[in-house]
Amino acid sequence: MPLDQALQIARDAGYTGWEVAPFMITDDVPSFTADQRAAYRDAVSAGGLEIIGLHWLLAKTEGFHLTTLDEDVRRKTSEYFCELARLCRDLGGDVMVLGSPQQRNFPAGQTEEQAMEAAAACLRAVVPTLDECGVRIAIEPLGRGEGNFLNTAAAGRDLMNRIASDHVGLHLDVKAMSDEPTPVPQIIRDNADAMMHFHANDPNLLGPGMGDVDFRPIFEAVKEIGYDGWTSVEVFDYSLGAETIARQSMANMIAAQA
Repeated sequence: MPLDQALQIARDAGYTGWEVAPFMITDDVPSFTADQRAAYRDAVSAGGLEIIGLHWLLAKTEGFHLTTLDEDVRRKTSEYFCELARLCRDLGGDVMVLGSPQQRNFPAGQTEEQAMEAAAACLRAVVPTLDECGVRIAIEPLGRGEGNFLNTAAAGRDLMNRIASDHVGLHLDVKAMSDEPTPVPQIIRDNADAMMHFHANDPNLLGPGMGDVDFRPIFEAVKEIGYDGWTSVEVFDYSLGAETIARQSMANMIAAQA
């Protein structure tokens, strides 16, 4: 839908932040001009929302991969992350959520340790640009249904620790955490010191409270650890309509914290 219409739906439902997938605004990030970046940023601001940052960083791209052993591909991926960091800064955001499972899963002939070291090397090369731009990368563990790399918060922490930068932290996602044997509230408590960003959603691909997951203990844990970052609603099934999902997700989150 047109940007102004989408912003109005979000604003009317009570949202204050706007998370951007790069492919939604351009298919060529380096060629997306300063004027175009300013125009998009100003449109979101005029719509009453603040740009948080970026997610789906490598979706709908070609030639990039996080865990590949091909050093040339990995170098190009690092350079693209640097481009995204500059885009994030120019839009007024400061966090980039790194999920993109198709561009990080590793093949059968590669070990998980090799994948972890390749990913760490790729992201270490981005740290100077993150520092320069005042932007952070939030590493997103994803459930086993998404792939074979970073399936737990502990694995995400492992990668984060290998990079050892204040500009790299952990993103926690309710849909992904629901795939772990550890209860979601406990995962949140266990990673309080590393949690940089948070997605509220349900394994049924709808918004928070629109499935079987009880969000009351989840938000209790978020409050308990003193998390003061953003909570974003992430949805993959839009069959109920964007406006219905936006309104119901917000109402459910408010109710879960009452």
